[in-house]
Amino acid sequence: MGLIQQTALLLCWALRGMTDEKQLVKRPPVVVVVGHIDHGKSSLLEAIRDDFRITEKESGGITQHIGAYEVEVNGHKLTFIDTPGHEAFSAMRQRGARVADIAILVVDAAEGVKAQTKEAIQFVKQAEIPMIVAINKMDKPEAQPERVKKELSGMDVVVESWGGEVLSCNISAKTKQGIPELLEAVLLVAEMENLEVDLSRPAEGIVIESLLDNQRGPVATLMVASGILKDGDFVATNSSFGRVKCLNDFQGKKLHQAMPSQPVSVLGFEKPVKVGDCFKAFDSMEAAKLAVTSEQVTKCQNGVFHLQDGQKMFGLVLKADVLGSLEAIEGVLVKLPQDKVVLKILKSEVGDITVADVKTAEAGIGVIYGFRAKAEEAAKDYSRQRGVKIKNFDVIYDLVQEVRKDMTAILDTEVKRVELGKFKVTVIFKQGKDGQIIGGKVIEGEIEPESSIEIFRNEEKIGAGKVKTIQQEKKNVGKVLKGKEAAFLLRSDIKVELDDIIAFHKEERHKGVL
Repeated sequence: MGLIQQTALLLCWALRGMTDEKQLVKRPPVVVVVGHIDHGKSSLLEAIRDDFRITEKESGGITQHIGAYEVEVNGHKLTFIDTPGHEAFSAMRQRGARVADIAILVVDAAEGVKAQTKEAIQFVKQAEIPMIVAINKMDKPEAQPERVKKELSGMDVVVESWGGEVLSCNISAKTKQGIPELLEAVLLVAEMENLEVDLSRPAEGIVIESLLDNQRGPVATLMVASGILKDGDFVATNSSFGRVKCLNDFQGKKLHQAMPSQPVSVLGFEKPVKVGDCFKAFDSMEAAKLAVTSEQVTKCQNGVFHLQDGQKMFGLVLKADVLGSLEAIEGVLVKLPQDKVVLKILKSEVGDITVADVKTAEAGIGVIYGFRAKAEEAAKDYSRQRGVKIKNFDVIYDLVQEVRKDMTAILDTEVKRVELGKFKVTVIFKQGKDGQIIGGKVIEGEIEPESSIEIFRNEEKIGAGKVKTIQQEKKNVGKVLKGKEAAFLLRSDIKVELDDIIAFHKEERHKGVL
């Protein structure tokens, strides 16, 4: 069984039972391209697309989204996931590594191993998938592939020519030198991985991309992991459900079904799904609805949701200037502590802040956070009318800290019990309706006035009460230490007896922290 199936299905639904071997078929490998910025990841993919007449190009030099593309090599299909190289997109790069079978690590033959090269190696190791090293830019006069191999060996990436098990190819994305050999290496590793999948199972997989089209509605790019996704299937993730209305391949061609390892664009979800979510096909819309995790929340007036178990939820709408920033911010936000307040991203999109965003925040009783995203004048006016806060930032750290601050602000005051000391009753001066005046000695810790008490008899708790003032030598005191005698008025429904133990404690109130 291939690693993409293992990782995707572990994130979604556990496999039930053993798979009948007669239902297993080979599937194409899914390949992720990783490495340092400007070392040629996008150039390599463009060269592959050109060779196989795939004309879609990336813009601006730095990839702005994760895309998935299919090519055919010697009669065998390969699927490539394109991951960005900019540092701000590390969360996206990590996500890409987790859904792939094979990673191609691109290293500049002249520059060698850099910081993001090391990060990429760690991502691949964590994903536990095989790696192929592509030493790029061999057309440069200053190219030193042996130096690159030496530096990689210091990262426990030992290529075959150095006695290791990692395949490597010297390539040039510019001249297309070595690219056929690189693709042959991918096919070889895929064959060794024995990527098999069960076609008889309901379709399952992972969400590669998600957006909200103004005309078509929610659009999701899905990577099928097992089964066959068909036009008309009922599908669900943990956040949305729907019926597949339209299937398109990566070139926009309409399909009637999608096979394992095939990336497809899907219309039909009731609302945008979250990138990285897993999906599954069901027999009916009712079954799909039941599969969606329901938070069953009720609104309250302090700007959050309350879960049924009393846990609070903080809702926000996130808008950013570019998708890379959006992904990076989401990657940090999900790491905020959520054991006391659950963070719910009501909407996450690229673009200006609109009236629709304000309405979304209002419906979810949330706050709008913009990262270098302008608010339209109509949105500003509507937000003031509806009492929805809009906060804009130029630094990711500042935005995240403000979210943390707002999450903390909705926490209830925490009450902490502080144990003080124990008092042994040796004298009973008076017992009546107004209380009991008792005397004795502090045998442990210290006691203070305005304290709560618990009464113990023969080591068994028999009641509780309150103590207002404490006296020594008929004078009110603020504290009595261990070994000292004192007297006080005790209010309790339980009548104390000689040798009873009175345990003192107080409650301190602190503002909650995440």
